[in-house]
Amino acid sequence: MSNFFSPPAAKPRLAADRIDAEYRSMRLKVFLGAFLGYAAYYLVRKNLSLAAPGMIADGLLDKPTAGFAMAGIPIAYAFSKFLMGSLSDHSDARKFLVVGLIIASTVMASIGFVPFADSIGVNGWILFGFMLLVGWLSGMGWPPCGRVMAHWFSQNERSFKMSIWNCSHNLGGGSLGLLVSVGVVILATMGIEQTWRAAFIFPSVVALCVAVVCWWLLRDRPEACGLPPIEEYRNDYTSQKAEKGEENRIPFRRLFVDYVFKNHLLWMIAIANVFVYFVRYGVSDWAPTYLQELEIMSAADSRFAFSLFEYAGIPGTIICGWLSVKFFQGRCAPVNVISMAIVVLGLICYWQAAAVAQMLGCDVNWVVYAALSLTGFAVYGPIAMIGIQALSFVPKNAAGTAAGFVGLFGYLLGDAVLSKIAIGYVADSSLGWGVTFWMFIVGSLIATLICAVTWGKEQKMMLERRAEHK
Repeated sequence: MSNFFSPPAAKPRLAADRIDAEYRSMRLKVFLGAFLGYAAYYLVRKNLSLAAPGMIADGLLDKPTAGFAMAGIPIAYAFSKFLMGSLSDHSDARKFLVVGLIIASTVMASIGFVPFADSIGVNGWILFGFMLLVGWLSGMGWPPCGRVMAHWFSQNERSFKMSIWNCSHNLGGGSLGLLVSVGVVILATMGIEQTWRAAFIFPSVVALCVAVVCWWLLRDRPEACGLPPIEEYRNDYTSQKAEKGEENRIPFRRLFVDYVFKNHLLWMIAIANVFVYFVRYGVSDWAPTYLQELEIMSAADSRFAFSLFEYAGIPGTIICGWLSVKFFQGRCAPVNVISMAIVVLGLICYWQAAAVAQMLGCDVNWVVYAALSLTGFAVYGPIAMIGIQALSFVPKNAAGTAAGFVGLFGYLLGDAVLSKIAIGYVADSSLGWGVTFWMFIVGSLIATLICAVTWGKEQKMMLERRAEHK
């Protein structure tokens, strides 16, 4: 198996007159492969969030149990992304991404055929087990994409390019809500009453089809295609370089201890990532349940609101990347601070949607759509920028390990513990949904403060690296 995943050997360098055209073509292909591949992983990630309202209505789950089951994915994903990140630094990105996507899609689709029990507790454990497995397999998505982006795009263009690539999970997450709606209609026309099963089946089939396309598009790194390293091609040596002669050979212990554990900047953005992920997943995962339970929206409208939150992140992420490159020389901290301040505004409008609608004299649905769109627009920029910062703080051959480390904090603490388990219990208790919104607002403010602290440190680090290469 290790031989199967091993990265391809470097090929003899192409003739000089062929390099530019081949590089342009391959960069487009691998970018599309990474974009579509990661989008497809999100077609098999939040399925339970959209199925949960129907399962709760059928008496198969309650909110705490649904939150517990949903936590299976981020718990497993947190550790998987970290460990798989290290493995991906020594693996062929194409094989790593595609194999993980195929298995994850197959597992998620199989949930749609499970004959669930009458016991809520039993169903919770069944779903938790499935979510653990899918979460572990999902860890094979981001690390190979991070490896591809680090090897095919240089430091002075990476913020913008990765901000565009990072919209892939918005495309996948937003499309999930629409695909589930299509699947629900299909199952209803077939006379199947438990139409929530479509949330597991239909998007998974689409993800399997995307995996085939990604196999054709992706390649591991330029050297394996007979091309020069990206720094040489673009004459950009501002990123921390890999140690000569040690590509794919640095032991995991050294990668982790020297480049990650002792890196205080990585620790800071990892903690900020906890609160950004808490807001991101807490808002999106519970939106269908919150909006339907308080009878603010119908099931179909809440799924549309879920999709708007995801889709709004696409322009938001691209704009953050553009601002980073245009005004901050590729630095990420400034745009993170601005974005998280906007998130607070969006959260307040979402929470007080009825009051805002009354003040404006409009339908509450439109206020919810606008508030979720604003929140999604702003929160996904920091999601992308923190990931880009992780790549910038380490050598290229430690990119997967650094991304996995930062993701470990975000998914385990921010997503699983806070957004899934904590919100599930708080929302179901006497504290109710009001306290959950206060939690979102406080989390956003903490993330803003930490990002502000890294502002000057990030600028100093990049200036020092530029001076080293002069």
